[in-house]
Amino acid sequence: MQFTELGLAEPILKALAAKKYGSPTPIQAQAIPVLLKGKDLCGIAQTGTGKTAAFALPSLDHFARNPKPTPLQGCRMLVLSPTRELAAQIAQSFRDYGRFLKLSVEVVFGGVPINRQIRALGRGVDIVVATPGRLLDLIDQRAFTIKDTEIFVLDEADQMMDMGFIHPLKRIAKLLPKERQNLFFSATMPKEIEALAAQFLHDPVKVSVAPQSTTAERVRQQATFVNQAEKQALLNLTIRSEDIDRALIFTRTKHGADRVVRFLEGAGIQAAAIHGNKSQAQRTTALQAFRHGHVKLLVATDIAARGIDVSGVSHVINFEMPNVPEQYVHRIGRTARAGAEGIAISFVADDERPYLKAIERTTKVKLDVVPLPENFVEAVRNLPKAAPQRKGREQTTEQKVKRAEGQRRYQDQQKQQRGTGERAHRPDGEAAAPAKKNFRRRRGGSGVGAHKGAVQKTGGRA
Repeated sequence: MQFTELGLAEPILKALAAKKYGSPTPIQAQAIPVLLKGKDLCGIAQTGTGKTAAFALPSLDHFARNPKPTPLQGCRMLVLSPTRELAAQIAQSFRDYGRFLKLSVEVVFGGVPINRQIRALGRGVDIVVATPGRLLDLIDQRAFTIKDTEIFVLDEADQMMDMGFIHPLKRIAKLLPKERQNLFFSATMPKEIEALAAQFLHDPVKVSVAPQSTTAERVRQQATFVNQAEKQALLNLTIRSEDIDRALIFTRTKHGADRVVRFLEGAGIQAAAIHGNKSQAQRTTALQAFRHGHVKLLVATDIAARGIDVSGVSHVINFEMPNVPEQYVHRIGRTARAGAEGIAISFVADDERPYLKAIERTTKVKLDVVPLPENFVEAVRNLPKAAPQRKGREQTTEQKVKRAEGQRRYQDQQKQQRGTGERAHRPDGEAAAPAKKNFRRRRGGSGVGAHKGAVQKTGGRA
């Protein structure tokens, strides 16, 4: 099947041809015809299968055939994403596929000043891609409304649940109009996700292109048992021995990610980290360097497992095993994309063996056990020291804004307290002068102020 057979509008086909996309992926071939009919859809597909185009193309087709002014401080289409990186990538996909359509696309997420986003949304936007937290901030400030939304997309629903967005999602659901088209996508579909889908979808068509919680078929998966304290030495050996184009290294904590980078730098290996404690500018810089090949190693926490869509990732290294089996699926889904092959290497400590068993039970795939390298003991003994930690931590833009607001509030409180203190120390019976009203005394008069005289005169008429 070709995209030309799906009945998409000509400007969209022209954009696809410019990107040299000829044939739809399985999820696209199943989802696009359903969505073109205006039906709700529940799509289950593992990462790297083309889910974004599956909902972007039919939505753009709807706008191409149904031009309409954008609602003031609102949008015609809302896409919710769990992470900033994924939101930015989805927005860029809409711009690429809709390059020959006169549509406006905005992406909103935290970590950057909100005022610019308020200005961008003020006149109304066709398509908004947002993270739940910042979206609700805009709504609470009455700077944005979703009451005119025609198409609503919830992407990576299971990741939303993992990140604790269940309550914000329920609140957003109540603010959406009843008449709308709903698109719900998830890599996995456990029972709790089905319950969430029921709150958004109405008589949906279900599309699935992979069994629940399966791993990418083209990924060679292997595990090595190693003590937690010796994982860094094993990582250094693995990086030097493997033919790595680009590698994603996953840790469970933000501190752990930074620590791995410092040890790699101490060994003369260039790497970057991306996690929630980094400012948006730092995250964007690290991701761009990784995407363009300037940095071949990117150390990430699971928050980035869904937000990194970079071609050419040859290896995924689980420095620490995820304690949720589905996270393992999301992690290794960063490699073997677009028909390529990949390698997933897991370092398993003694206390992580139960995690490995849960992963194998869920995915129904037994990982190949690889022994420690022959020179491993020597590598542990000669492990270079970590590079020194950078002094202080750069504040995020959001933190700087909050600090400035706090300082302004403190100054205002100090002014109010000073004013209260002055009033409190006036002698009994002495009236305070009216605020911001200065009346001049008449020259050569009896000394009675003009205002006081006017009051007396008025009183006389009464």
